[in-house]
Amino acid sequence: MQLLTHKEIQDILPYRYPMMMIDRAVIESETRAVGLKNLTFNELFFQGHFPNHPIMPGVLQVEAMVQTAQLLVQEKMDPARKFDLYLKKLDRVKFRKPNNPGDRVKVEADLESLENGEAVFKCQTSNNAGVTCQAKITLGLRPFSRPEVFPELYGEFDKSENINMDVNRIMSHVPHRYPFLLIDNVIVATDEGHIVATKNISANEEIFQGYKPGYPVLPGSLQAEIVAQSGCAYVLSKPENKGKLAYFMGIDEAEYFHPIFPGDQLICDVQLPPVKSRFGKGAGEIRVGNTIAAKVSMTFAVIDPAE
Repeated sequence: MQLLTHKEIQDILPYRYPMMMIDRAVIESETRAVGLKNLTFNELFFQGHFPNHPIMPGVLQVEAMVQTAQLLVQEKMDPARKFDLYLKKLDRVKFRKPNNPGDRVKVEADLESLENGEAVFKCQTSNNAGVTCQAKITLGLRPFSRPEVFPELYGEFDKSENINMDVNRIMSHVPHRYPFLLIDNVIVATDEGHIVATKNISANEEIFQGYKPGYPVLPGSLQAEIVAQSGCAYVLSKPENKGKLAYFMGIDEAEYFHPIFPGDQLICDVQLPPVKSRFGKGAGEIRVGNTIAAKVSMTFAVIDPAE
């Protein structure tokens, strides 16, 4: 059994504040690692998720799982650090219970297979109240890359007087705030549940100060949140849902195909079938220009805050 302090974790993983999601870890065997994330109200993400009702974002629980899993396989998969070890796929992610300031989060990552440059893990997080999240994650290797073109500017997905919602209107419907409001505009929202939202990626965002410094890419975990927030803005803008909350219940599946860099404009295209009960499903993809960066299918619930 090998104990890893925070400094030793930083020697292995390319994460720093505010995106380091593991405070201490132990390598129990060649196939199992356990991490600890202490939660305190001073965490930056609590300021925007959600004000006056702080909850650790579910996707950051996923990020903690990814980082714990990476501790186990970084040296096996890429000892010379010649490749980007990244989140390639998510399956059957279930958000069970909330994590709040004051909780201590246990993060468990059990390696199921390691072959052909992919590591598959069964993971879960828990606190004193029980299991808070479960997921199957796949880590992969890809070459380091860089943007190859200067983006085309001022097209159909840029802000104009014809968009459906600007950021102020979005904030009138959703509880997300800085630094965890991850969409800038809703360009299109139809009665049939088709939503197109945008997110401009800037190097000034705190994410890039602590997520793989020197190789700034958008975490796959947060890409799932962008799809969820796009759907959330649409659902909560409906008159029948005024004053309600939308909770991210799970990620049925997510795949990540291409890195996202500062300077990219994300086009988040989401389809939500009609919600016939308090629970709903949706699917979306994130594009940069014509390149698909991610696909996500999700489950959510719309509830009254008094429940």
